[in-house]
Amino acid sequence: MKFIHTADWHLGKLVHGIHMTEDQKHMLRQFVELVEVEKPDAVVIAGDLYDRSVPPTAAVDLLHDVLFTITTELNTPVLAISGNHDSAERIHFGNQLFRKSNLYIEGKATNNPKPVQINGVNFYLIPYAEPGTIRHLLDDQSIISHEDAMKRIIDNIEKSLSPNESNVLVGHAFVLGGLQSDSERSLSVGGSECVSAEVFSPFHYTALGHLHSPTAINHPTVYYSGSLMKYSFSEAKQSKSVSVVTIDKQGAVSVQYKSLAPERDMRIIEGYIDQLLDISFYQDQRVDDYLKISLLDEGALIDPIGKLRSVYPNVLHLERKIEQLDAKKSGMFQIDTSNQKGTLELFSDFYQEMTVSSFTDEKKQVLTAIIDDVDGKKGGSC
Repeated sequence: MKFIHTADWHLGKLVHGIHMTEDQKHMLRQFVELVEVEKPDAVVIAGDLYDRSVPPTAAVDLLHDVLFTITTELNTPVLAISGNHDSAERIHFGNQLFRKSNLYIEGKATNNPKPVQINGVNFYLIPYAEPGTIRHLLDDQSIISHEDAMKRIIDNIEKSLSPNESNVLVGHAFVLGGLQSDSERSLSVGGSECVSAEVFSPFHYTALGHLHSPTAINHPTVYYSGSLMKYSFSEAKQSKSVSVVTIDKQGAVSVQYKSLAPERDMRIIEGYIDQLLDISFYQDQRVDDYLKISLLDEGALIDPIGKLRSVYPNVLHLERKIEQLDAKKSGMFQIDTSNQKGTLELFSDFYQEMTVSSFTDEKKQVLTAIIDDVDGKKGGSC
């Protein structure tokens, strides 16, 4: 059988104050077209359908329209779970009723998960839950971490798991060793949020959400689909995709990655402001992409963001490269005071420790004049 694995849609997402709903709608149109072309036996959404527990109306409407199109118009079952960004109760609402319409959605954890069987494959839907929730649900005080919670859930599943059938787990977790990005909300403090990949060993394929890169881990049976689109500049170099998974009766799995094209990409560009505003630089670029711009200029600049937005209307973040380097160096700032040094020498040491610029003769002359002026005023006042 064949299914499509996706996750982390984060509908209703705000990025640097910009609503992503229209961009998400553009991506989901392509997703629906992919479902129509691939004709999978099921679509799996591994959590974080929304970006927050109380999503905006436009996000709710978008999810409704997409799920209705896939389940009803394309007659394709959808299997979905809540993630750490979702409200478990809101996602869980109507789950038994929706099963009659090809929508299998689990928002709240249960103590005895039953599989959804489609074309001979058992899908176990395990929504995100805090360890404390599972501890209370299973009345097991030994459950402290996410690893403990997931292991206990899977131990319960294994009691009735059929080894002669293909078994898939759908979950939302941070697998130990996975690569994180800035747009992923931490699940807990310290290392208690991590789950080892070995916990999922009873399953032929584990379809996960939470980490936003499809290459977050390299494992033969545990996979992330990655997020629907880029949600932070730390993801700028990631290639986003959805996974088309084929699994046979023996549980052998093959995965193909299908890319979706954003209406506006999220990119980082670097250069001097005059260079970036030169038509020869930007004429072959998509100037309406969401951009983080790192300027190489030193010294004062008049309204750089306004000038840049006259060409690149969606500049979301502007930084000075020199300031970033200076800040990095300032963390390692240390001046040797073992020898007696004059004011000029001390300031020269300070300047070169705090910046990446050289303390030129011209700068020394300016500072010398200031020091002489101050010393002169001190002398006059004694």
